[in-house]
Amino acid sequence: MYDVTVIGCGVTGAAIAYQLARYDLRVLVLERENDVAMGATRANSAIVHAGFDPEPGTLMAKLNVRGSACMEALCRDLSVFYRRTGSLVLAFTDEENEQLAHIYENGVANGVPAMRLLDASETLAMEPSVSPAVRGALYAPTAAVVDPWGLCLAMAETAVKNGVELRLRTEVTGVERAGDHLVLHTPRGDVKTRYAVSCAGGHGHTLAARAGDAVWKPLPSRGEYYLMDKSAGDLVHRVIFQCPTAAGKGVLVAPTVHGNLIVGPSAIPAESPEDTKTTGAGLESVRLSAQKSVPAVDIRACIRTFAGVRANTDRGDFILEPSAHTPGLLHVAGIKSPGLSAAPAIGEYAVELLAGMGLTLRDKLHFDGTRRRVVFRHLSAAEKAARIAENPLYGRIICRCETITEGEIVDAIHSPVPPCSIDGIKRRAGAGMGRCQGGFCGPRVLEILARELKIDPKTIPQDGDGSLLLLQETKQGGAQA
Repeated sequence: MYDVTVIGCGVTGAAIAYQLARYDLRVLVLERENDVAMGATRANSAIVHAGFDPEPGTLMAKLNVRGSACMEALCRDLSVFYRRTGSLVLAFTDEENEQLAHIYENGVANGVPAMRLLDASETLAMEPSVSPAVRGALYAPTAAVVDPWGLCLAMAETAVKNGVELRLRTEVTGVERAGDHLVLHTPRGDVKTRYAVSCAGGHGHTLAARAGDAVWKPLPSRGEYYLMDKSAGDLVHRVIFQCPTAAGKGVLVAPTVHGNLIVGPSAIPAESPEDTKTTGAGLESVRLSAQKSVPAVDIRACIRTFAGVRANTDRGDFILEPSAHTPGLLHVAGIKSPGLSAAPAIGEYAVELLAGMGLTLRDKLHFDGTRRRVVFRHLSAAEKAARIAENPLYGRIICRCETITEGEIVDAIHSPVPPCSIDGIKRRAGAGMGRCQGGFCGPRVLEILARELKIDPKTIPQDGDGSLLLLQETKQGGAQA
């Protein structure tokens, strides 16, 4: 019998598991995919929003500002890439300048510190690549960029290290009350748990319906992006927004923690949470909008396009509420932007709600909330030499674009949440994130995975289950795609 089961291990589920790991509880996390961070967590803008956008008084406002405030320390404790950049919301008309004043007042009401309204000359002095047609901007110095899947992985790994159990490839297909506990139905057998937290992202409404609750209406929205080469990474130094519309925060141009430039997203109604296709029309709309803000954005520097699906609903706020019909079940849903920014605070708040539902919280005697990760390229020359002397695998570069060593890849494979795919290594160690997008290092990563996991390379996917690269053996004994 588990005390708490978390359903879904995107950044929200991982944050809740990380907080629960502090207490003397038996905690289980169930994830339907073959890895954590496989939904919206791996395909988003990677922005830590300052918190001026949500309407005052909403959960979204409260949790955004709190999450943003504690994100830097959390990332430092967990060795997650984070960079405080600040953000600018641009105005191109007098009406948009008036809108900036309203957004500023929102931010003041929400407790966002140190914001300023800038005129055109101040804006251009801060970011010379912004369009000269700009009329003004709202500057929020507390905005930042982060590694979203790195944050999810770090919280999940730290939770596992502290005793939380993680089961991948385990989809929850139903939930019911049975006496003093819940029974979660999965294809791999039933799970008994006193409390459950549904963090199922775009599938949260389905689980809510199976629990007998009035279902919010899902309104999934697909956002398409360009990821630009590092040669374009210095075009802007802050997150550049346009004035928000009913469709969202609009197309942004921003640096990433890895040194690239990200451009997007579009906002297109999606058929399902898995509707992550990119389209020519969608990407063209992103280009045109981005070049309105920053005319020098050059799509020829693109090294990858991708899309993510926002878990929008017909409610204007995050949904964190106990089930009305299934005692012991807590719904955490509608975690759209600024969900990444709010994730640490959502973890805290969900634990508070569970305590209010009757969960007894006793501090764990030995909780280690930190994680240390070696990033070889960031070491000094002396530190690199010492690391190679200790483990020669650090002297072998596998990913030339990102200078990722075999030692880092092997460490990732033997981490508390080990990968099973090539892209799982990409998310953990960075191999394949560079200009060639794994064109050179991918086959070598495949070999290392097979060697370290002692499995047939033909069983190793590119990413999700079924995305196999090697299909058959040749007569010479080698694999053939």
